[in-house]
Formats: sequence, C-alpha cells, structure tokens
Amino acid sequence: MKILYLSCHSVLERDDLVLFQELGYEVFSPGAYVEPANPGDPTMRPPIPGLKYDPDIVEQYHRIGNRHPGEDGKDHLTKEFVDNFDVVYVMHLPRWIRKNWEVMKHKRVIWRTIGQSVASTEAEMKPYRNKGMEIVRYSPQEAYIPGFAGQDGLIRFYKDPKVHQGWNGKKKRVITFAQSMQQRGSACNYQFFEETTRPFPRALFGPENNQPGFGMGKVSFERLVKEMQDNRVYFYTGTHPASYTLNFIESWMTGIPLVCIGPLKGNANQWRDHNLYEIHNLIKSGETGFVSDNIGELRSQIRLLMTDDKLAKKISQAGRKEAQAQATEHVLAKIEPCIDKKCS
Repeated sequence: MKILYLSCHSVLERDDLVLFQELGYEVFSPGAYVEPANPGDPTMRPPIPGLKYDPDIVEQYHRIGNRHPGEDGKDHLTKEFVDNFDVVYVMHLPRWIRKNWEVMKHKRVIWRTIGQSVASTEAEMKPYRNKGMEIVRYSPQEAYIPGFAGQDGLIRFYKDPKVHQGWNGKKKRVITFAQSMQQRGSACNYQFFEETTRPFPRALFGPENNQPGFGMGKVSFERLVKEMQDNRVYFYTGTHPASYTLNFIESWMTGIPLVCIGPLKGNANQWRDHNLYEIHNLIKSGETGFVSDNIGELRSQIRLLMTDDKLAKKISQAGRKEAQAQATEHVLAKIEPCIDKKCS
C-alpha cells in the first residue's frame, strides 16, 4: 500500500509518518519531512530515523517543483506522479483537493480533518465527497458544523505513549504550550489564561510567547517533553475553532494533571454556532482532569493540584490511562481499515 501524504502541519505530519512507518505502509510526504532525516524545522520535531522514500518518486516531485518555482509543488500534482500511489491522503487544506482533483480522482482520495474545518470548508468539500472522496474526521464534534459534509471514518490524533510519559510534577508551576498566544488573543483565550494563572508560578511556552516573567518562547521538542514531565499542572485554554489540539493530547498522554476551560469559553468565538469544543466530553471533571468556565473554580482546582500530592497523582494516572485509550488504541484499531479499504 503506497500513500501520498499531503501535509500542512509539521508536528502532525511527523506523528502520522511515524505511525504509518510502524504499521508498514510505504508513504511519501512532500512537506516538512520531504527529507525525513533533515526536516524543515528540526527544533519543533526531530528527524524520523529509518524512514526512506523511493528516490524516483522524490525526483518526480522535485521536477514538479522546478516547473513552478516559488510555488507549492503540492498545488501542481500530475497524473503521472499520482499514479505512483494507491491512496492520496490530504491533511485539511481544501485547495489541494480543488487544484488536483482531475489528476487524482481515479485514486482513493481521503480528506483528513485536523480541527480547522468550519461551515465554508464543509461546503467546499461536499461536492468532492459526492464524487467519491472519503472523509476521515478527527473529532465527532465536527458533526455539529453547519452544513456538515459527512464522514467515512473517525481517527483521533495519535501520540506515542513511549515518548509522552514520565510525569513527576516536581516543579510547582502551571504551564501552557501555544503559538503566538497573546497575538491571537480570543482565538486562544489569552486574557482568560493570563487572569486565571496570575496567582501562581507559571510558564507559557511556544513561538512568540515572550511575556516578561512567564513567557518562555519557542523550545525544542526534547524540552517540551521534559517540561510536561516536570511541571505540576497544565492549563488548557483551547484554540478556536479546534475541538482539541495536539498540545492537549501530548500533555494528557504525559500524565501532567489538566485543568481546562469549559464549553462556554471553548465555543465563545465567531463560530459559536458550530459547538466544536470537545474537552468537557473527553475529560471527566474531578477524575481524569478538571473542567470549568469559572475563573474562581479553575484557580481552586489548580491550587488543589499544587498542594495535594495524592490528588495530583490520582488525576495524572487516570488522565493518562484515558489519553492512551483515545490516542493510541482507538487510532490503531481504525487507521488500517481506513487506509486498506472503505472506512466504516
């Protein structure tokens, strides 16, 4: 089984390529990992040992790029190139479906959502589904998007439990990972994060997060893993319009106790009629994490986890167990049927 994997997100790209590799599929990704041993941004995610591509396929793709200098080669695929593969697996971007449909419609085309679909995206994808394109969703909550285009399978984000593990909580600090959180404002609930965490030792990691006193900026993947292991509490504020994000799965899988905003804040944006936020359905508040829309309650939950070692350990263990069920067992059970045959 040969897969052409079109990616628009380097972190998710690496996760999926590692999964495909472990499952024995032959895959080519002309994205951040077009050179698996030398990824586009090695600080965000490291190389993938052992992943190799067919050199003839790589050369064909580079010829496409040479014909379109300064443009994304994934916008200009040819039938000759697509015929190297059995499945075309497209991560989110509708334009790759739209621009390449005529040269790939004779293959199995799978559109894989990643939490960025809204009503206009669904409307754009619906005609292609009617023509045979399959849709693999990342969250059941996407069924609430107005004009939902349907689905043929559901596969959550995958995280390797051998990598994301080992929480110890020795630093009595609340942390969050996000990108450009202050600049993106309400899309990441930045002001709510700042006010809720103000009474506590805190750290905000991620590109362009350089606030005096707690903004730690961009860190390496190795540092990300260690900070999630060492810190006491992870405060999750969501990213609109996503139902959940990769940093949620990574932190939950690691075992750092989660305190999360609820559906009122999670859905309070220009897509409020979509009801996409899902964390309150994934976490059993008080058992596998905590969920609330009230700043006072959220602060109390953070304070409890900071001071009660027994409770923190209990939440850590229960949360990690549920994260493994959502992000490994369920994924592995579903990925092969969705690639090898019609999703069900």
